[in-house]
Amino acid sequence: MKILRVILAITVVSLAGYSLITDEYGLIPYTLLILGLLLVVMGINEILEKRKITALICFLAAGFDIFVSLDILFG
Repeated sequence: MKILRVILAITVVSLAGYSLITDEYGLIPYTLLILGLLLVVMGINEILEKRKITALICFLAAGFDIFVSLDILFG
C-alpha cells in the first residue's frame, strides 16, 4: 500500500511539474484523476489506522477530484 501511494504521489508531482514548466494544461484532468486515486489509497490507509474522520475527508476529496476530472475529460 505504501509503495502504491509513493508511486501515485511521484506521478502527480511529475505531471503537475511538467504541466507548469511547459504550459501544457491538457494534462490537468489526468493529474486530477491520479490525485483522486492517491486520495482513495490514503483514505484506505487511514481506515486501517482507525482514523475514520480523516478517512472520510480523504474519500470526499477523492470523489470530488475524480468527478471534476471525468467532467473535464468527457464533458
